[in-house]
Amino acid sequence: MFADDRRICPTCGTPAPVRSPSPRTGPGTLIDLGWGQVIVGNKVGDGGMGVVYSGWLYYNPATNLATIPPHPVAIKVLHRSMSSRPYVRKLFLGEAQALQGLNHPNVVKFYALSDVQDQLALIIEFVDGESLDKVIARHAAKAMANRQLCLSFSRAWFYFEQLLGALAATHELGIVHRDVKPANLLIRCDGIAKLTDYGIARLPADEAKHTGGLQPGTGAYMSPEQVQGFHLDGRSDLYSAAIVLYEALTGRTPFDDGEVSELMIRKSQVDDTPPPITMFLPEAHPIMDMLFARALAKDPNNRFQSAVEIGNAFCDALGLKDTPGWKAQREFARRAVGIVPAAMLPRSTAGKTQPIPKVEANQMRANLARVYTH
Repeated sequence: MFADDRRICPTCGTPAPVRSPSPRTGPGTLIDLGWGQVIVGNKVGDGGMGVVYSGWLYYNPATNLATIPPHPVAIKVLHRSMSSRPYVRKLFLGEAQALQGLNHPNVVKFYALSDVQDQLALIIEFVDGESLDKVIARHAAKAMANRQLCLSFSRAWFYFEQLLGALAATHELGIVHRDVKPANLLIRCDGIAKLTDYGIARLPADEAKHTGGLQPGTGAYMSPEQVQGFHLDGRSDLYSAAIVLYEALTGRTPFDDGEVSELMIRKSQVDDTPPPITMFLPEAHPIMDMLFARALAKDPNNRFQSAVEIGNAFCDALGLKDTPGWKAQREFARRAVGIVPAAMLPRSTAGKTQPIPKVEANQMRANLARVYTH
């Protein structure tokens, strides 16, 4: 496996016929990471900035990782034409930096960043499933027509509590995701949710000049402060997360009925009051209107201030059972500051907490993963 051959059949693993050298990453390409090698498989997605392939990661038997068996991965490859653009390259590297610092069962795992002949490739966890937007789309039309729940509340809450856990960890690292939406929440076949696509995390507001003056993001899920290019913190992500839950329950977002433009949606995020959820779900408890009114307040100071606070508020107000999953998420979030290296903490928290021993931190992550696996 660890030979000099640069192209290998992604199906059977045998060396492919020798061809003229090509710098392009595609099916059969071997990416050498030193401590391991990735064989690129079939294309599973395509976008304006790059292509996503499936693949396999093999660990170098000469290292202490030799006991880890090969496993599937996803390879996110930036188009070569985009690599020469400093702004786009910065986005891609920023995603790698954000994921590298995160180790949470509900965030896609980072393995490596490859930069060979100016072709950037991000090797991350392969999620066998589909994005939440596709799950919602299958049920939305019928739900909206009959003014009924799109996803059952228990199912929507199960995904939402995992999203909140991922955001709690993300925010403890001082990272703002900036693009929380159903398309970026991958649902594994066993129901485990994985937050992905940190491509515009940490992006400075002045980078809007590269997007024609519009702030990066998806209007239907953007907070008012994000639309206006103001300073962002974790409360902006929580606004977006609340819209994800709103859509999972109703089949639509507050300001997008499928007939308005992106600019009008963004304007509504700033100026208009979100429709009460009982407008679309008459049987919903009126307290749901109050919860979403606070979660979607225009002023961040009037919203829930943390992922744990919004989760606890829904549990208390609706009398939800304190599930093992939410208990684990809450405990992990409570102690996450101690896991974060001091250099990565905001000045206001650095030095105020005792770091959790590495063994204990790893055990906490394993416990949280076990809750959702079983």
